[in-house]
Amino acid sequence: MEIQTLTVGTFQENAYLVIDDETRHAVLIDPGAEGERLVAAVDSAGAKLQAIWLTHAHVDHVGGIAAVKRATGVPVLMHPAGAPLYEGAVQHALFFGLSIEEPPPVDAPLTEGQTLEFGSLAFEVMETPGHAPGHVVIHGHGVAFVGDCLFAGSIGRTDLPFSNGAQLASSLARIAALPEDTMVYPGHGPVTTIGRERETNPFLNGAARVPGAA
Repeated sequence: MEIQTLTVGTFQENAYLVIDDETRHAVLIDPGAEGERLVAAVDSAGAKLQAIWLTHAHVDHVGGIAAVKRATGVPVLMHPAGAPLYEGAVQHALFFGLSIEEPPPVDAPLTEGQTLEFGSLAFEVMETPGHAPGHVVIHGHGVAFVGDCLFAGSIGRTDLPFSNGAQLASSLARIAALPEDTMVYPGHGPVTTIGRERETNPFLNGAARVPGAA
């Protein structure tokens, strides 16, 4: 398995191109901006894009979808609870002084326990709301794409519209239960591991409380 980190846009969001070594089939996770650049990365890798997977629908994770969809025609998969954010992404971008192309309709849902397959690879969906409604973690093969739930040494914000600190605390407990050698690919910042975060992240080791949690 090959994973390319493509950091895009004003928010320096990490989009991930995940490629199956055997078939060169691939998915894009959270194409947040610079859609044409992401399509060029797929082409440069000699990959055959199969789908777009979204961990959540905040504007910095969806701004590149329209261009990728237009170029490739692949389906967009997202948890249905993220619909209010997804449908309001253009207006949300304006709040930050940004302009994005309206994301196309979602093609299929992501749900708890769902298995996502492409090429010879299979990943599982874990519902992890709190930072955003409909947030999911997609994990398998020793890696976890955690969106904005968990960062190296930190966690996602809970002061945004539709955020919920208590939900995020529960979601972080589920994420922390993954094997300690799981590589964590967050929506922003560097790659880390579950074991490292258990030891050093104050929100996972009990040294700090998730803001907004009871």
